[in-house]
Amino acid sequence: MTDGTQHRSVGSLPAMENHAARVPAALTRLVWAMFLGTLVLAGTFARTDPTWAVEGLVVIDGLTVVMWTVVTLFSGIVHSYARRYLAGNPAETQFFTRVFAFTLVVMVVVAADHIALFAAAWLAMGLLMAALIGHVDGWPQAQAAARTARRYFVGSSLVIAASLALLWSATGATTITGMLDAVGGLSTTTAVLAAAGLVVAAMIQSALLPFHTWILSSMTAPTPASALMHAGFVNAGGVLLARFAPVVTVEPPVMLAIVGVGAASALGGKLLKSVQSDIKGQLGCSTVGQMGFMIMQAGLGFFGAAITHLILHGFYKAYQFLSSGTAVEHTSPSAVSHHTVGFNGVGTLIVTVVTGLLGGALFAILTGKGTIVNGGLLLTFFVTIATLHAARSTVQHTSLPATVRYAAVPLVFFPAIIIYAVVYEAISFMLADLPVVTASTELTLLHGGIAVVFVGVYLAIETGIHEGSGRLYVTLLNLTQPVSDSLLTTTEDYNEY
Repeated sequence: MTDGTQHRSVGSLPAMENHAARVPAALTRLVWAMFLGTLVLAGTFARTDPTWAVEGLVVIDGLTVVMWTVVTLFSGIVHSYARRYLAGNPAETQFFTRVFAFTLVVMVVVAADHIALFAAAWLAMGLLMAALIGHVDGWPQAQAAARTARRYFVGSSLVIAASLALLWSATGATTITGMLDAVGGLSTTTAVLAAAGLVVAAMIQSALLPFHTWILSSMTAPTPASALMHAGFVNAGGVLLARFAPVVTVEPPVMLAIVGVGAASALGGKLLKSVQSDIKGQLGCSTVGQMGFMIMQAGLGFFGAAITHLILHGFYKAYQFLSSGTAVEHTSPSAVSHHTVGFNGVGTLIVTVVTGLLGGALFAILTGKGTIVNGGLLLTFFVTIATLHAARSTVQHTSLPATVRYAAVPLVFFPAIIIYAVVYEAISFMLADLPVVTASTELTLLHGGIAVVFVGVYLAIETGIHEGSGRLYVTLLNLTQPVSDSLLTTTEDYNEY
């Protein structure tokens, strides 16, 4: 029952009359000031391409400037959102302190040159994120999720430490720049082992299969922490591979393996998402798939494309998590789920296929990728598939007359591809001072096999063929389960009313 009185839920923030309440406001203003500072830094860097460094400790290059700008922007958005989300929470100041500390640590990770500083910052980044996942001290499920994440992140740090120790032993250099300069003198065994460790660490960080359990167990995190995690934290795997590109590109089999694990997670994430019923679980599985695409781009040698992908994915996923509450609705079960709708007629099939092909061709023309037979052709192929998929979803899930939808799709997606190509070229320009920005790989039969399998599985998912197997459904359902201790089994676990 209700007395009919409506309470204002949107408006100015509550008055802050004590020191604890003023801390979040101060940190929010500070992080936005940092963002404005990084914009000035980026503009200066783009015009003059200076060399800024503290010898043997940190280096401020194009990757640093780009990531500082992105990190502070996302952090500012999360800080601002959390001021209302956590208003009145007893641990509000602790949460903001952790988020701000996390921001600073990530900035250290992307600027660190000394291997000890880089390794320490990488570990601190993981520990702070685990603390954010377990923010609610009295919630056993949150603490279980934090313990799971912490184990994964410590494991990632140990693998990175082992790779850095191996490179230090082989090169004698204590800085990342020194190691990268000496990569050409590494033995094949040393290069492969070091690269393998870096790839595994990137897979753990980016929650690629089979290391995805930590991210599916992390749904106990406050929504602002989830947004920061999915928009920024998981992207560090792509940054790691871009920073150590000279190491991972030494041996072609390593690059091929990166493409393989990326493609597996790209498809696996989509399959896992198909059996999820809650919105945050779907977003988590989507992140697994999107990080697979990012890693796959790095494996093709297009590190600028990987950084572009992680930035655009960060914007998208931050929006999705911060608006996840509006996506919750009460509906009755239906015989056909929303993802098994096929192509719903010849018109939809023609429009989506033509849009995908023309979108891929436009990307190739604007970026020069795919115009010759090398790894760029496979990159353009995946852009084509992504455009086709997005066009199909738009046509089938938009409540407009069919003719309007068919006509609107090209008008929406072609400008989007142009924007993507412009951002890609801009990011590549900013990363030009890295040792390796593009290391296009030669196409092999294995690349072709990956493409064929990718298309086959994608078509099976889009047409719903995979839902005919009960065994596959159970397997996917099991793979999406978080650790048992983090599961909420009764309403009383999370609802005190």
